[in-house]
Amino acid sequence: MAINERTGVSLRASNSFGVEARAARLIEVEDAGDLAALAEHLRDGPAPLVLGGGSNILFTRDPPMPVVRIAVPGRRLLADDARGVLVEGGAGEPWHDFVQWTLAQGLAGLENLSLIPGTVGASPIQNIGAYGVEMRERFDSLDAVSLRDGTRRRFDVAECGFGYRDSVFRHEEGRGWAIVAVRFRLAREAPLHLDYGEIREELRAQGIARPAAHDVARAVCAIRRRKLPDPAVLGNAGSFFRNPIVDAAVADALATREPGLPRFPVAPSGAHGSVRASTEDSRPAVKLSAGWLIERCGWKGHREGDAGVHERHALVLVNHGSASGAQIAALAERIAESVHDRFGVVLEPEPTIV
Repeated sequence: MAINERTGVSLRASNSFGVEARAARLIEVEDAGDLAALAEHLRDGPAPLVLGGGSNILFTRDPPMPVVRIAVPGRRLLADDARGVLVEGGAGEPWHDFVQWTLAQGLAGLENLSLIPGTVGASPIQNIGAYGVEMRERFDSLDAVSLRDGTRRRFDVAECGFGYRDSVFRHEEGRGWAIVAVRFRLAREAPLHLDYGEIREELRAQGIARPAAHDVARAVCAIRRRKLPDPAVLGNAGSFFRNPIVDAAVADALATREPGLPRFPVAPSGAHGSVRASTEDSRPAVKLSAGWLIERCGWKGHREGDAGVHERHALVLVNHGSASGAQIAALAERIAESVHDRFGVVLEPEPTIV
């Protein structure tokens, strides 16, 4: 079994918040073929924590279980036919690098998801999304290995149970799987998603009237770099809370009290998506802006020691240097409580909290 196992390893450089935590055992796997043997190796101990790029996790303590980092590399073009172009990325590939590779192949479909931190293997776990596009819209299938018994399985879109920033892999029935490869169905020519005004404005500012996919990707990167802090400079995990989904009637009542409340109708989602029709009427459920709610509660730019809320984006919690994960989690809890007290809306964190 060709794996790299170390003991007593600091995880500060392995999480984008940059908080200190130590893994009693850190196991790095670059070959998916080693995972069956690893499952046997770990069988009698606690279930391991699978770690990707560390951009969607907050350590509030030293993890009490072994930490397994899946670093399987690879980018492949598998098929080019009437259904589109099928590409595959190894789970350990950095997501943004993979998106850039697809664009270099002349493929469209992932451009709106440019510059999202993390790995290819982590992208299905929370069904990453940005600027009107979700990963599941381009998803074909994935391969995963059970760390319980070493079996390998292919999951299609239905079996992944995708929802809003959610999938089966965030729930008990899916947590024992280590994703090793993900496949996407892209296109040589595809309609561009320019619904967000920010993208149109950025393209206009660049003098681009007839954009291609790579133009949209550059626009998205420019917007994200302006709005979001670089984790290499200021520790963060991007958006800390999911945008809440509420009944249409609840959104109507809030809009009456809070003029200017941003709200967006949402289509029904997957098995774990929590997106549903209103119980009051047949209208679709409504997505609210968590950042707007947090800002209205006065948290934007707030700081408690080295834990804080970003000055330009209220949805981003940051580590100004030496904050602990527990301090960031405590701040997040106070923010969520204040939003619930004022609006009656529950905020749920996006990152996994350990």
